[in-house]
Amino acid sequence: MFERYNRYEPEVAEALTQMFVSGTSTHKVGEIAATLMGVAPSASAVSRLNHTLTEQFETWRERSLLVHYRILYLDGIHFTVRHGTQTDATIILTALGVDLEGNREVLAFRACAEEDKDGWSCLLQDLRNRGVAEIDLIVTDGHDGLLAAVGSLFTATPRQRCLVHKQRNVLNAVPHRERQEVAAELGGIWKQEKKEDALLNLAAFKAKYRQRYPEAIRSLIEDEEHLLTFYAFPPVMHRYIRSTNAIESL
Repeated sequence: MFERYNRYEPEVAEALTQMFVSGTSTHKVGEIAATLMGVAPSASAVSRLNHTLTEQFETWRERSLLVHYRILYLDGIHFTVRHGTQTDATIILTALGVDLEGNREVLAFRACAEEDKDGWSCLLQDLRNRGVAEIDLIVTDGHDGLLAAVGSLFTATPRQRCLVHKQRNVLNAVPHRERQEVAAELGGIWKQEKKEDALLNLAAFKAKYRQRYPEAIRSLIEDEEHLLTFYAFPPVMHRYIRSTNAIESL
């Protein structure tokens, strides 16, 4: 019923492709296909499916982007990736954009053995090459390589330091017995309705803990000028632009 080189219905081929993307082993995909159709995909069929995936990915990776994005989230996500029988720790540098209508989409990602300035520079330059010219706010953690790349390629764009990462760094320098109390005070700084009140709370926090936990305060004031950038945006946006959680949740 099928032509010689078109054994699988398009729907079946698409389902097999999705299984590969989801991480199902080639052997398991073959078993399921044999159960459903009475025949397992041949090596050539697997090759064709993978070639189709490669074409789809290249089309997505090279697509044109919008000129203007409201928000750009940047973060390196750690994964364990399987290569045959081996597994390797891999970092996926990820750029998640929010357009002027509030729609989110992954703009680019790049697999790296380690997170550094060169990797981030390549990813950000790729965004520029594909049309991105204006970003209202960039949200990042405090990785030196990322900050150097952003400072080089998007010099004029305001930046918000991820407060989840920042709070985690600060609390690492506080004894466990006091972390709950300190965390509540620290979180209260950026939950103020007005920036002026947040600045007052920030100053009070530093004065209170500077002698007791100097390393915690040193961590807090690193990148301090970018802690409260989110106050320049409408209050309804604040909870969404204080951290890079949008990437991790995706």
